Amino acid sequence: MQYSKYDASGNTFVIFHTNERKDYSSLAIELCKKEEVDGLIVVVPHIVYDFEWLFYNNDGSTATMCGNGSRAVAHYAYKNQLCGSFTKFLTGAGEINCTIEADIVETQMTKPVEVKEPFTEEGFLCWIVNTGVPHIVIMTEDLNDFDLEICARLRAKYNANVNFAKAINGKLFVRTFERGVEGETLACGTGMVASFLRASNLGLVPNMAKVYPKSNEQLTIRKDDDSLYFKGAVKFIDSKEF
Repeated sequence: MQYSKYDASGNTFVIFHTNERKDYSSLAIELCKKEEVDGLIVVVPHIVYDFEWLFYNNDGSTATMCGNGSRAVAHYAYKNQLCGSFTKFLTGAGEINCTIEADIVETQMTKPVEVKEPFTEEGFLCWIVNTGVPHIVIMTEDLNDFDLEICARLRAKYNANVNFAKAINGKLFVRTFERGVEGETLACGTGMVASFLRASNLGLVPNMAKVYPKSNEQLTIRKDDDSLYFKGAVKFIDSKEF
């Protein structure tokens, strides 16, 4: 079998497709360590959707959704003729729709659900929203407020990823502490979407905004009625046999 390695805004993944649906957590740990990537995505058939994914973090744990992973897997499926330039596939968070144009992929995210109204913790005003996975969002004037120890405590207490975000002239800059990574990640799609939603609700960004994660790659997030769309480039790196 072959697997492909992808980069999406600083998040890296190994992806392969198979007819065999089983637990791939041990393989995820092995391949992610070997390739030094953030996660494993296994594409399996589905009778309704173009495909279903099984998503694993590099520690072997599973996640229901990953924004950058959704863009990478859509490109992979298109490249391997598993779908057309528009695809619907199934994740643990529900149906995901993606549009592929060359190396640019836009994902229509699942409907966000507020988990907890704004509250104060660790001296910061926090808000928790589920954008496929739960995220704490903290708006700040200084991204250096991002602190790994504070993030780790918040992550443990609320079982959520933690984002510090700053709006500058209608643009949004985000740093994310991610579950499964248990540290800062170069990019987190669901975290950027959660941060965009918080900033949008506060009137800090327009309905379409440029968003920059730690990797500093430019992504576009837009709000259209009740739907959120996440768009950016993905990069196929290489393929290997295993």
